[in-house]
Amino acid sequence: MTPHPNPEVGAAVKAADRAHVFHSWSAQELIDPLAVAGAEGSYFWDYDGKRYLDFTSGLVYTNIGYQHPKVVAAIQEQAAHLTTFAPAFAIEARSEAARLIAERTPGDLDKVFFTNGGADAVEHAVRMARLHTGRPKVLSAYRSYHGGTQQAVNLTGDPRRWASDGAAAGVVHFWAPFLYRSRFYAETEEQECARALEHLETTIAFEGPGTVAAIVLETIPGTAGIMVPPPGYLAGVREICDRYGIVFVLDEVMAGFGRTGEWFAADLHGVVPDLMTFAKGVNSGYVPLGGVAISGEIAETFARRPYPGGLTYSGHPLACAAAVATIQVMAEEDVVGHARRLGESVVGPALRELAERHPSVGEVRGTGMFWALELVRNRETREPLVPYNASGEANAPMAAFGAAAKRHGLWPFINMNRTHVVPPCNVSEAELKEGLAALDAALGVADEYTR
Repeated sequence: MTPHPNPEVGAAVKAADRAHVFHSWSAQELIDPLAVAGAEGSYFWDYDGKRYLDFTSGLVYTNIGYQHPKVVAAIQEQAAHLTTFAPAFAIEARSEAARLIAERTPGDLDKVFFTNGGADAVEHAVRMARLHTGRPKVLSAYRSYHGGTQQAVNLTGDPRRWASDGAAAGVVHFWAPFLYRSRFYAETEEQECARALEHLETTIAFEGPGTVAAIVLETIPGTAGIMVPPPGYLAGVREICDRYGIVFVLDEVMAGFGRTGEWFAADLHGVVPDLMTFAKGVNSGYVPLGGVAISGEIAETFARRPYPGGLTYSGHPLACAAAVATIQVMAEEDVVGHARRLGESVVGPALRELAERHPSVGEVRGTGMFWALELVRNRETREPLVPYNASGEANAPMAAFGAAAKRHGLWPFINMNRTHVVPPCNVSEAELKEGLAALDAALGVADEYTR
């Protein structure tokens, strides 16, 4: 699709937004949202006709890109047939979506509870764990994000939690492994893994194992920095959970459905959780959908005991039809394998080459179409490019880097001291190279702040 400039319409869209739309995570008078006229594949464009390569995949959810014709057609067909229906009934699109998801989840995660998105999936996973165990506490990691609803934001381990954390949500935070900024004075991945597991088990011991219902972890933390856990860590958490009767919950909202080059990131580590949350890539965000994949043991808890939870739009037919079509497209076009191959052959090598040339890049990490660059002022000391949770003038280096990326036609995903490389999983090699060239140019601006 070719962008057709229409600045007058763009100005009207912008004016209505500024007059009436209340934006998330924002000081309303300090933001300047871009008015978007359209999108297709890996690109979107504004009303002036400027086109951007989207290295954010929306909010890391357009795993098959924008406006895939088969998914659009499936939504249209479902709308013509049955637009909506209550969740207590068996509906073809809902049943088929659940079947296709269960075919791809690891182990015996064969039951699916549908939600409207990732945050409420986390909410319900925690509720299930507490009811299953009869225990109150939930453990989650610093450097994590689990959603914006009350329980999910309290599980979150970054500054977005602070304003909502009244210390009454039954959540205990611990340090997960991250060798580049180790909290355990580790020098190798093996040390980091062993010491992180020891720290987790000590935390459980001091909290009281009989009080802990669940451990909730992003399989690979997303907005916190795409920190791939070291070999053996998730298996070690699984063993600890088994030993103490704790429910192991993996949050795959961002990492699932091909993002890591596997259907689920759990497959990279050979682990099977008791509950697994998903959303985003399940239908590329075309219609809001999330869910919890449930093990046989936890499903049995509610076989003859009602589950005290539900949602009006659980398993909405339009969302489920989009999920069915998305999963079918991903299978037909080998999107998962494509993401894995390009991650190994193009993205990883290119980002490591950029790191060699740009002193602002402290570390490269990732897999598939799920990568991050850690930006620093000094490689030797690993001083971050901007302070933790920086804003205003303190965040000027990251703001300058982001502006440079946009000038070069790249829409970046920036969080604190990191830029993420998370294009659609079916991005072409040519598009990747275009984006990486723009990233190269933008990093030159970040380099100006190094010392």
